[in-house]
Amino acid sequence: MKLLRVGTAGAERPALLDQDGNLRDLSGLVPDIDGALLADEAALDRIRAAAASGELPVVDSAGLRTGPPVARIGKIVCIGLNYHDHARETGADIPTEPIIFFKAPDTVVGPDDTVLVPRKSVKTDWEVELAVVIGRTARYLDSAEEALTHVAGYAVSHDVSEREFQIERGGQWDKGKNCETFNPLGPWLVTADEVPDPQALSLKLSVNGERKQNGTTAEQIFPVAEVVRYVSQFMTLYPGDVINTGTPAGVALGQPEPKPYLRAGDVVELEIDGLGRQRQELKDA
Repeated sequence: MKLLRVGTAGAERPALLDQDGNLRDLSGLVPDIDGALLADEAALDRIRAAAASGELPVVDSAGLRTGPPVARIGKIVCIGLNYHDHARETGADIPTEPIIFFKAPDTVVGPDDTVLVPRKSVKTDWEVELAVVIGRTARYLDSAEEALTHVAGYAVSHDVSEREFQIERGGQWDKGKNCETFNPLGPWLVTADEVPDPQALSLKLSVNGERKQNGTTAEQIFPVAEVVRYVSQFMTLYPGDVINTGTPAGVALGQPEPKPYLRAGDVVELEIDGLGRQRQELKDA
C-alpha cells in the first residue's frame, strides 16, 4: 500500500494511493497514519480490504498539499557516511560501525514544501535518502532477518544539511542537521510488502534540472536490515520512528571548488524507485 497524508500543515488527513493512481480517503477508517496505526495489523488489514473492495471515497487531488506520510514521529535516527561511493567522494575512511546522529521530528515537512536556507548559511547541501519507518517495537534484535520484520515501510527522505554548521562550528553534527524544514519526507509511506529488496533501489536528485545524485542502495555499507538490528542494540525503536539510512555520492560537499551549495531560488527534485518524488523550492529563512 501507498499511504499518505493530505491537507494543510497541521490538519492533514489520512489517504491511500490506489493501483490506478486515485487518491482515496481513509479518514472514515482510521484517524491518522502514525505509530499507533502502523503497530495495529488489524487496522492495516481493514485498510487493505477496503482498498481491494473499491469502497473508499475518491479525493480530488487538484491543488491538494501532500504532507509528511507519518504523523507524530517519535525520533529520527540518521546513519552518516553509509555509502561506499559517498565515502570515496569525500575522502573519508569506511566506518567500521554505523555512525549515528539524530534529527528532531520538527524538521519534518511535506515532500513539496518550501525548504528554508538558514540565516548566515553558506553551505546548505542536499542528500537524497531512503527512510525506514518502524512498525513494531524493536529492542536488542538478534538478526538482520528479524530486523526486517519490524519495518512498516519505506519513504523518500531529504536529509538537508548545512555543512559549515555541521563540520566547522565545533561540537557534534546537530547544528547542521536540525534547522527548520531540513527533512522533507514522502510523498508516500510504501508498506514493506511492496519493497521486496530495499538494497535494490535507485536514488536520484537534481538541482535546477541538473542531475547531481544517481545512486543505488546496493552501495550501502550497512544495509537496511543491519542498520535496524544495530540501532536496536543502543536504543528502543518504536512504531512510527524513522531511520534515514544515508546518501549516495553526488552531494555538494564532495564536489570540486567552488562547491555548488544551495541558495534561495534553487529547486531540488528527488526520487527513489517506487517510493515517489519530491520537489522543493528554497527560500531564505
